[in-house]
Amino acid sequence: MSETPKPKQGPRLREALQGIPAYKPGKPAAGGEGVPAFKLSSNENPYPPLPGVLEAAVAAADSFNRYPDLAGSALVAELAQRFGVPESHIATGTGSVGVAQSLLQATSGPGDEVVYAWRSFEAYPIIVQISGATSVRVPLAEGEVHDLDAMLAAVTERTRLIFVCNPNNPTGTAVRRAELERFLDAVPSDVLVVLDEAYCEFVRDAEVPDGIDLYRDRPNVCVLRTFSKAYGLAGLRVGFAVAHEPVAAALRQTAVPFGVSQLAQDAAVASLRAERELLRRVEALVGERDRVVAALGAQGWTVPDSQANFVWLPLGERALDFAAACEAAGVVVRPFAGDGVRVSIGEVEANDLFVDVAGVFRKGM
Repeated sequence: MSETPKPKQGPRLREALQGIPAYKPGKPAAGGEGVPAFKLSSNENPYPPLPGVLEAAVAAADSFNRYPDLAGSALVAELAQRFGVPESHIATGTGSVGVAQSLLQATSGPGDEVVYAWRSFEAYPIIVQISGATSVRVPLAEGEVHDLDAMLAAVTERTRLIFVCNPNNPTGTAVRRAELERFLDAVPSDVLVVLDEAYCEFVRDAEVPDGIDLYRDRPNVCVLRTFSKAYGLAGLRVGFAVAHEPVAAALRQTAVPFGVSQLAQDAAVASLRAERELLRRVEALVGERDRVVAALGAQGWTVPDSQANFVWLPLGERALDFAAACEAAGVVVRPFAGDGVRVSIGEVEANDLFVDVAGVFRKGM
């Protein structure tokens, strides 16, 4: 009998990939017989596409056999006009997280450090490790807010990039203008500060600044935005950065060619042109957020001040138990084991169901 051949060695992969935490998407809703099913786990917009968006997407589908516009010219022009910035200061990508990964490719590698609050957006440690850089996580301060003084103290000569998630995902809290400006003024000018503003449309605190105002006279500030949340284009993956030309140019260099489909580009343009309806829907979601927070407060919960389209319950070790209770009732939420539970604001019926579960759970604590 012939000997079994020894398996050949496979290709060598980067050591940086070992131990990368898997990104955990929100679970889909899966109600049983007679049980409703609502997904409040992914911060999605419960509304359908804005007026004109579906028509633009369908029209773009006729040219699926062609590559999209590499430069995203129409979208870039629309964004430049909307925000009053030069077109050369805009770079698009596959959602704001895709742009964030390009920022790391442009700034950070082995031996470099990236500073961010924790807990914050769960993609940060993943994309930092992929880049080969080292994460420096700074614990949130009391009230689930960014501790900017501690983050500043964590900056070293190896720091290349700082993420400030504002409002913060998953806690919903936001950094106010005075403290953010002090922080930006103190950060070394050769360190890029990324203001990740995926939820900025839901902010109602007048003291929370618009990052684009702050970037204008600060060459080391970059602002991330997305069409996935308020604009309701989560399934199309389109986001963008606003930054001074050297940073924006580096983003275009590191972006995946043709990453943003023509369908996504055209849908984003149509969404920007439907701003009146966008504002109406966002206002309705903010109203629902405030109603849910008030109901939770009446039940005895302590809920951080959310400026996003979700609320955060700091349940600690009870997070998984609470998520299971919600799922059994037909509503899926997003637990972070050992920390808390994030619950997106969705349809009124879904929000009411979540509040009912929260009330029962609170009584049993």
